[in-house]
Amino acid sequence: MTQVPGTPSPTSSAPELTPAQRTDIELLARGRQDKSRTMRELNQPETPQAAHALLLRLGLWDETRVPFPERLGAELETPTLSVPAWPDETRLDLTHLRALAIDDEGNQDPDDALSLEVLPGGTRRLWVHVADVAALVTPDSPLDLEARRRGSTLYLPTHTIGMLPGALVRQVGLGLDTESLALSIAIDFDAEGQADSVDVQLTRLRVTRLTYAQAQTDLEAGDDLLNQMWTLAKASRALRESEGAMSIDLPEVNIKVDGAGQIAITPLPRSDSRFIVQECMTLAGWAAAIFADDLELALPFATQDPPHRSSLPGESMPAQWARRKTLSRTRFQPLLGPHSGMGLDAYAQATSPMRRYLDLVVHQQLRSAILDTEPLSGKDIAARVAESQMASAATRTAEREARRHWTLVSMSRQPERVYRAVVVERRQAQATLLLPELALDVALVTSAPIGAEVKVQLAGVDLAMQSVRVREVQG
Repeated sequence: MTQVPGTPSPTSSAPELTPAQRTDIELLARGRQDKSRTMRELNQPETPQAAHALLLRLGLWDETRVPFPERLGAELETPTLSVPAWPDETRLDLTHLRALAIDDEGNQDPDDALSLEVLPGGTRRLWVHVADVAALVTPDSPLDLEARRRGSTLYLPTHTIGMLPGALVRQVGLGLDTESLALSIAIDFDAEGQADSVDVQLTRLRVTRLTYAQAQTDLEAGDDLLNQMWTLAKASRALRESEGAMSIDLPEVNIKVDGAGQIAITPLPRSDSRFIVQECMTLAGWAAAIFADDLELALPFATQDPPHRSSLPGESMPAQWARRKTLSRTRFQPLLGPHSGMGLDAYAQATSPMRRYLDLVVHQQLRSAILDTEPLSGKDIAARVAESQMASAATRTAEREARRHWTLVSMSRQPERVYRAVVVERRQAQATLLLPELALDVALVTSAPIGAEVKVQLAGVDLAMQSVRVREVQG
């Protein structure tokens, strides 16, 4: 067991537990029961955190034990339900277009790709192709009910737990076979770069998979398709910002833990290729919402109220930190409404139906419009939002807690490491520091002003409480 600063080592005075007592404490630590007779007899608080701390102190658990997903009720296994064959449907053949699926290296569930088509007269048509998951996952089918119960895929640093069976992901993933079937969202741009029409089609594609790094290299080498998309993406972002869109640019990291327990924390680069994909996915969400609204089709529309207070001006890290705190929570509802943070009058998340249940519902509704079948009602949509949001909220918390756990373990393994930190907020004597290389915020009593850089070192970690202490160092 790796000793964590601030966590007591096992000692000879530690209580000896019977197998039944250990099980009793572990069930409390895992969130499987609310009380523990053993903890009560040891005069310990009957809380999951106290049980976790005791198991660490006794050496019965080590730093690699991560109970938070189970404690929060998250599913710990990918479903294994049977997957139907593709239905026999007429599809628009777009195999003549170059379609690029751009993802992080190692991505196993490619669910979107991009094409650009120049039409007679010079109109440019951006195609955002999305894996046609809803062709196989129909409303109220066993696969649909399972996905609704889970809400979203669970991404942990150690592994991924799918919302849908792995066999389905392999069947529908874009670029995993010679040809791919998609639900494709089209946005037409006039000569001035203004979007003037949208459409949605069931399509057939040939998809090339690229990493963000590969796409960036191609973009810098003058790739015509990527450069045209870059131009469209820049124009789209500028238009949204003129409508009040807020861009938050705070450090993000990717955390991976291999089978040997080695932790890799790497910053996510702010590349132009990543910007292209993000902006095109945003455009697809806007187009899906406009398409549905024109047909009076209920969707789980994503809406957001304007910021509830002003924030610091500028683009510094403290300004970005303050700006994020002004944002209202995104709401999902069956009625169209503006999304303030995106600067859009309409928006629906539509590009991750393998990973997010409400994206899948959007696809089910769009398919009903294309195939002229009976769609879900607004009441049906509201019920699905309520059920899936409860599950996905637990999933997001489990992801956040697991990421924090492994970040703290990484720090504990390097107790002498010195970190650069930026003061992003102050409350009297206490400041909030952001450690960019870990995307971690910590509290510290310091006189350093907002925006100042300081050097800090680990002072202590409590894995059970998910807390960390740092001290300021010179040099």
